[in-house]
Amino acid sequence: MRTRIEQGPLEELSVVTWERDPETGISSKRVTLATCPGRSLKCAGTRPNVRANVEHQETTLQINGYSGEESGVYAVTVTDHTGAKTTAHCIVRIYEEVHHVSVSINVSHSSLICGEAWGTDPHFSWFHERVAITNTVGSVSKDGTTLFVTKTPLCGHFTCMVSNKLSYSSATYTAAPCETEGRGTTVAVVCLVLLLLFGGVLAFLLWRRRRHNNRGERLHEHLDDTI
Repeated sequence: MRTRIEQGPLEELSVVTWERDPETGISSKRVTLATCPGRSLKCAGTRPNVRANVEHQETTLQINGYSGEESGVYAVTVTDHTGAKTTAHCIVRIYEEVHHVSVSINVSHSSLICGEAWGTDPHFSWFHERVAITNTVGSVSKDGTTLFVTKTPLCGHFTCMVSNKLSYSSATYTAAPCETEGRGTTVAVVCLVLLLLFGGVLAFLLWRRRRHNNRGERLHEHLDDTI
Protein backbone atom coordinates (compact mmCIF):
# COMPACT_ATOMS: atom_id res chain seq x y z
CA MET A 1 0.00 0.00 0.00
CA ARG A 2 1.18 3.51 -0.77
CA THR A 3 0.02 6.85 0.64
CA ARG A 4 0.88 10.34 -0.53
CA ILE A 5 1.65 12.82 2.25
CA GLU A 6 0.69 16.42 1.54
CA GLN A 7 3.12 18.41 3.69
CA GLY A 8 3.03 22.19 4.09
CA PRO A 9 6.20 24.34 4.02
CA LEU A 10 6.10 24.90 7.79
CA GLU A 11 5.07 21.35 8.70
CA GLU A 12 7.48 18.73 9.93
CA LEU A 13 6.66 15.03 10.22
CA SER A 14 7.06 13.54 13.64
CA VAL A 15 5.61 10.01 13.42
CA VAL A 16 4.04 7.83 10.72
CA THR A 17 2.09 4.82 12.02
CA TRP A 18 0.52 1.90 10.12
CA GLU A 19 -2.29 0.00 11.89
CA ARG A 20 -4.97 -2.59 11.08
CA ASP A 21 -8.52 -2.98 12.45
CA PRO A 22 -10.93 -5.87 11.75
CA GLU A 23 -13.47 -4.98 9.07
CA THR A 24 -16.37 -6.49 11.00
CA GLY A 25 -17.06 -7.37 14.59
CA ILE A 26 -18.06 -5.53 17.74
CA SER A 27 -14.74 -5.75 19.57
CA SER A 28 -11.92 -3.66 18.14
CA LYS A 29 -8.60 -5.48 17.93
CA ARG A 30 -6.30 -2.85 16.50
CA VAL A 31 -2.85 -4.09 15.53
CA THR A 32 0.11 -1.76 15.05
CA LEU A 33 2.06 -2.94 12.03
CA ALA A 34 4.87 -0.38 11.71
CA THR A 35 6.03 2.90 13.25
CA CYS A 36 8.31 5.47 11.68
CA PRO A 37 9.41 7.94 14.40
CA GLY A 38 11.84 10.86 14.49
CA ARG A 39 13.31 13.01 11.78
CA SER A 40 14.97 10.10 10.07
CA LEU A 41 11.58 8.34 9.82
CA LYS A 42 13.33 4.98 9.91
CA CYS A 43 10.47 2.50 10.12
CA ALA A 44 10.30 -0.47 12.44
CA GLY A 45 7.88 -3.28 11.62
CA THR A 46 6.29 -5.28 14.39
CA ARG A 47 6.45 -8.54 12.41
CA PRO A 48 9.13 -10.15 10.25
CA ASN A 49 6.94 -10.06 7.11
CA VAL A 50 6.05 -6.34 7.48
CA ARG A 51 8.11 -3.57 5.89
CA ALA A 52 7.38 0.16 5.90
CA ASN A 53 9.14 3.10 4.36
CA VAL A 54 8.82 6.91 4.24
CA GLU A 55 10.53 9.07 1.63
CA HIS A 56 9.75 11.91 -0.77
CA GLN A 57 6.44 12.75 0.98
CA GLU A 58 5.25 9.20 0.48
CA THR A 59 4.85 6.24 2.80
CA THR A 60 4.53 2.58 1.79
CA LEU A 61 3.59 -0.62 3.60
CA GLN A 62 4.53 -4.06 2.28
CA ILE A 63 3.33 -7.40 3.70
CA ASN A 64 5.03 -10.55 2.47
CA GLY A 65 3.06 -13.80 2.49
CA TYR A 66 -0.31 -12.07 2.86
CA SER A 67 -3.12 -14.34 4.18
CA GLY A 68 -6.86 -14.01 4.80
CA GLU A 69 -6.25 -13.37 8.50
CA GLU A 70 -4.57 -10.10 7.58
CA SER A 71 -7.66 -8.72 5.85
CA GLY A 72 -9.22 -5.67 7.45
CA VAL A 73 -9.20 -1.88 7.56
CA TYR A 74 -5.67 -0.52 7.23
CA ALA A 75 -4.98 2.93 8.64
CA VAL A 76 -1.96 5.19 8.19
CA THR A 77 -1.67 8.07 10.65
CA VAL A 78 0.68 11.01 10.11
CA THR A 79 1.58 13.14 13.15
CA ASP A 80 3.35 16.48 12.69
CA HIS A 81 5.66 18.29 15.10
CA THR A 82 2.72 20.03 16.79
CA GLY A 83 0.96 16.75 17.57
CA ALA A 84 -1.77 17.17 14.92
CA LYS A 85 -2.80 13.85 13.38
CA THR A 86 -4.22 12.98 9.98
CA THR A 87 -5.45 9.45 9.19
CA ALA A 88 -6.35 7.69 5.95
CA HIS A 89 -8.06 4.28 5.69
CA CYS A 90 -8.12 1.46 3.14
CA ILE A 91 -10.07 -1.83 3.22
CA VAL A 92 -7.96 -4.82 2.16
CA ARG A 93 -9.48 -8.23 1.40
CA ILE A 94 -8.63 -11.42 -0.43
CA TYR A 95 -10.54 -11.53 -3.72
CA GLU A 96 -13.46 -13.93 -3.12
CA GLU A 97 -15.55 -15.89 -5.62
CA VAL A 98 -19.27 -15.25 -5.98
CA HIS A 99 -21.35 -17.42 -3.64
CA HIS A 100 -25.01 -18.16 -2.80
CA VAL A 101 -27.09 -15.86 -5.02
CA SER A 102 -30.74 -15.46 -4.05
CA VAL A 103 -33.76 -13.51 -5.34
CA SER A 104 -36.60 -12.28 -3.11
CA ILE A 105 -39.73 -10.30 -3.93
CA ASN A 106 -41.18 -7.14 -2.42
CA VAL A 107 -44.81 -7.45 -3.45
CA SER A 108 -45.89 -4.02 -2.18
CA HIS A 109 -43.30 -2.27 -4.36
CA SER A 110 -43.40 -4.71 -7.31
CA SER A 111 -39.66 -5.22 -7.07
CA LEU A 112 -37.22 -8.13 -6.98
CA ILE A 113 -34.10 -8.00 -4.82
CA CYS A 114 -30.93 -9.93 -5.64
CA GLY A 115 -28.57 -10.89 -2.81
CA GLU A 116 -25.09 -12.40 -2.80
CA ALA A 117 -23.12 -13.77 0.16
CA TRP A 118 -19.51 -12.56 0.07
CA GLY A 119 -18.12 -12.27 -3.44
CA THR A 120 -15.64 -9.45 -4.08
CA ASP A 121 -16.71 -6.69 -6.47
CA PRO A 122 -19.96 -8.37 -7.60
CA HIS A 123 -21.64 -7.29 -10.84
CA PHE A 124 -25.42 -7.82 -11.19
CA SER A 125 -27.34 -8.58 -14.40
CA TRP A 126 -31.10 -9.21 -14.77
CA PHE A 127 -32.97 -11.30 -17.34
CA HIS A 128 -36.63 -12.04 -18.06
CA GLU A 129 -37.25 -15.32 -19.88
CA ARG A 130 -33.48 -15.44 -20.64
CA VAL A 131 -33.57 -12.01 -22.31
CA ALA A 132 -31.88 -8.90 -20.86
CA ILE A 133 -34.30 -6.57 -19.10
CA THR A 134 -35.91 -3.92 -21.31
CA ASN A 135 -38.07 -0.90 -20.50
CA THR A 136 -41.20 -2.92 -21.20
CA VAL A 137 -40.33 -5.23 -18.29
CA GLY A 138 -38.86 -2.81 -15.76
CA SER A 139 -35.77 -0.90 -14.61
CA VAL A 140 -32.71 -1.79 -12.54
CA SER A 141 -31.28 0.20 -9.62
CA LYS A 142 -27.85 1.84 -9.95
CA ASP A 143 -26.12 -0.83 -7.88
CA GLY A 144 -27.88 -3.56 -9.89
CA THR A 145 -29.32 -5.37 -6.88
CA THR A 146 -32.99 -4.36 -7.37
CA LEU A 147 -35.31 -4.83 -10.34
CA PHE A 148 -38.38 -2.59 -10.36
CA VAL A 149 -40.98 -4.47 -12.41
CA THR A 150 -43.41 -2.42 -14.50
CA LYS A 151 -44.73 -5.34 -16.55
CA THR A 152 -48.28 -6.23 -15.53
CA PRO A 153 -49.20 -8.77 -14.55
CA LEU A 154 -45.92 -9.91 -13.00
CA CYS A 155 -45.30 -13.23 -14.73
CA GLY A 156 -42.60 -15.49 -16.11
CA HIS A 157 -39.04 -16.23 -14.98
CA PHE A 158 -36.80 -13.47 -13.59
CA THR A 159 -33.11 -14.38 -13.31
CA CYS A 160 -30.36 -12.47 -11.48
CA MET A 161 -26.79 -13.31 -12.49
CA VAL A 162 -23.90 -12.18 -10.26
CA SER A 163 -20.32 -12.31 -11.53
CA ASN A 164 -16.80 -11.12 -10.78
CA LYS A 165 -13.31 -11.88 -12.06
CA LEU A 166 -13.29 -15.39 -10.59
CA SER A 167 -16.76 -16.86 -11.00
CA TYR A 168 -20.47 -16.33 -11.55
CA SER A 169 -23.72 -17.66 -10.12
CA SER A 170 -27.42 -17.04 -10.63
CA ALA A 171 -30.85 -17.44 -9.05
CA THR A 172 -34.34 -17.34 -10.57
CA TYR A 173 -37.70 -16.13 -9.27
CA THR A 174 -40.64 -17.88 -10.97
CA ALA A 175 -43.98 -16.08 -11.15
CA ALA A 176 -47.21 -17.24 -12.81
CA PRO A 177 -46.84 -18.26 -16.48
CA CYS A 178 -47.26 -15.43 -18.96
CA GLU A 179 -50.10 -15.72 -21.48
CA THR A 180 -48.71 -15.97 -24.97
CA GLU A 181 -49.86 -13.23 -27.36
CA GLY A 182 -52.30 -14.59 -29.95
CA ARG A 183 -53.20 -17.57 -27.80
CA GLY A 184 -56.95 -16.90 -28.27
CA THR A 185 -56.49 -16.78 -32.03
CA THR A 186 -54.62 -20.07 -31.98
CA VAL A 187 -57.39 -21.75 -29.98
CA ALA A 188 -60.00 -20.41 -32.40
CA VAL A 189 -58.06 -21.75 -35.38
CA VAL A 190 -57.72 -25.19 -33.76
CA CYS A 191 -61.46 -25.28 -33.03
CA LEU A 192 -62.26 -24.29 -36.61
CA VAL A 193 -60.02 -27.06 -37.97
CA LEU A 194 -61.69 -29.62 -35.72
CA LEU A 195 -65.13 -28.43 -36.82
CA LEU A 196 -64.13 -28.70 -40.47
CA LEU A 197 -62.78 -32.22 -39.90
CA PHE A 198 -65.91 -33.24 -38.05
CA GLY A 199 -68.09 -31.73 -40.75
CA GLY A 200 -66.10 -33.50 -43.46
CA VAL A 201 -66.42 -36.87 -41.74
CA LEU A 202 -70.16 -36.34 -41.19
CA ALA A 203 -70.68 -35.35 -44.82
CA PHE A 204 -68.73 -38.41 -45.98
CA LEU A 205 -70.85 -40.75 -43.82
CA LEU A 206 -74.09 -39.17 -45.07
CA TRP A 207 -72.88 -39.48 -48.65
CA ARG A 208 -72.07 -43.18 -48.19
CA ARG A 209 -75.41 -43.84 -46.55
CA ARG A 210 -77.30 -42.08 -49.32
CA ARG A 211 -75.32 -43.93 -51.97
CA HIS A 212 -76.06 -47.26 -50.29
CA ASN A 213 -79.79 -46.46 -50.13
CA ASN A 214 -79.92 -45.44 -53.80
CA ARG A 215 -78.16 -48.64 -54.80
CA GLY A 216 -80.72 -50.72 -52.87
CA GLU A 217 -83.63 -48.94 -54.50
CA ARG A 218 -82.21 -49.56 -57.99
CA LEU A 219 -81.68 -53.23 -57.21
CA HIS A 220 -85.28 -53.58 -55.95
CA GLU A 221 -86.68 -51.94 -59.10
CA HIS A 222 -84.64 -54.29 -61.29
CA LEU A 223 -86.03 -57.38 -59.53
CA ASP A 224 -89.61 -56.12 -59.96
CA ASP A 225 -89.15 -55.63 -63.68
CA THR A 226 -87.77 -59.19 -64.07
CA ILE A 227 -90.70 -60.80 -62.27
